[in-house]
Amino acid sequence: MKNIYLAGGCFWGVEEYFSRIDGVVDTEVGYANGHSPNPTYKHVCTGLTGHAETTYVVYDESKVTLEELLNRFFRIIDPTLLNRQGGDIGSQYRTAIYYKDSADLETIKKVIEIEQGKYSKPIVTEVEEIKSFYYAEDYHQDYLKKNPGGYCHVNMNA
Repeated sequence: MKNIYLAGGCFWGVEEYFSRIDGVVDTEVGYANGHSPNPTYKHVCTGLTGHAETTYVVYDESKVTLEELLNRFFRIIDPTLLNRQGGDIGSQYRTAIYYKDSADLETIKKVIEIEQGKYSKPIVTEVEEIKSFYYAEDYHQDYLKKNPGGYCHVNMNA
């Protein structure tokens, strides 16, 4: 199994979207690459912790490639927007690809280079090694499965 961490605005929709992809075996939401240990949602929402709402994606690379996951990721975000997606505004809603395996960096850069050709503005999606990831509170996990009518900026059919 492989993994990747994807930040694309509110993590509820990003998690639900990726959980529906054949080959994705697990998704969890949390707070990534901030500077405060053990943040809570309330603290992350202040914008002072430096964390991004992020979805941890575990996938079976024999069924779905990192390239395909990233292509799908770019279908549900606007990578040219800084610190916002949909109606959500703040640094915690920035877009990012956080990797654990440095071998994934070549694929990430290749996909971004292709995506950049679709935009006149520069892509501002962060690409960094995952430094920290704290699981979000239980009520955030599988939020849209538990609350089917809940807020979501993600087009699930993208």
